[in-house]
Amino acid sequence: MSVPILSMVFMALAALFCFAMPVLLLIYYKRKGADVLPFFVGCAVFVIFALILESLMHQLVLKVLPVGKTILGNTLLYALYGGLAAGVFEETGRFLAFKTVLKKKLGNDRNALMYGAGHGGIEAILIVGLTYIGNIVISVLINAGQTDMLMATATGEVAEQMQAVFDSLIATAPWTYLLAIVERIVAITTHICLSVLVWFAVKKPGKGWLFPLAILLHAALDGILVILAAHLPAAAVEGCLVVMTLGLMFLARAVWKRNAEV
Repeated sequence: MSVPILSMVFMALAALFCFAMPVLLLIYYKRKGADVLPFFVGCAVFVIFALILESLMHQLVLKVLPVGKTILGNTLLYALYGGLAAGVFEETGRFLAFKTVLKKKLGNDRNALMYGAGHGGIEAILIVGLTYIGNIVISVLINAGQTDMLMATATGEVAEQMQAVFDSLIATAPWTYLLAIVERIVAITTHICLSVLVWFAVKKPGKGWLFPLAILLHAALDGILVILAAHLPAAAVEGCLVVMTLGLMFLARAVWKRNAEV
């Protein structure tokens, strides 16, 4: 058994997109008058609050505490827990960034968009771009009959996980990898919209309620996706995600029109 060549081609296209889109957004928003700093602050906040702090909490709650088995064994509980964790950590990261590092940049509302591009862009690069590059390398080794080399030092659970990766790469339909492009477009758009909400929660007196709203919307989006993924095919899940993101765009656009000074 081997990984279809088309799978590797589509993974490469998706990875290229995930690296290119953040750069293109950086250039675009810079030309529109935004500062560069918010982009890289957005990158840093995602790494610190999502990849490090949130991941540490998941290690504690899901793998150390007894309640972890209960959460992992119940889709609804897992959706609620995962959604709230993502919402609280990432939106708090945004809030603190706007309150501190970017405090002097609040005069330029386009910086909210630039921040969102950085936050969502680095997520695309790290979560999808680098993963797909690694998958391509593994796929080449599978097709060359070199899996024994990869499994040489793997034992127990690690070996089982690696074999699961091999099986998935061989069995997954090639077109499925293109869904990552749609999913990342939607994810980056979501991060930009949520950044707009938190931006004005920080900047505008009386708009503080937009911060908890951003947390709840983020939690709802992630939680609903977990539930949908357990019952629907990938393409249907992405379709639902697009619809939900359009609703978030409508809200963020309304907030922008009422509060932005551009």
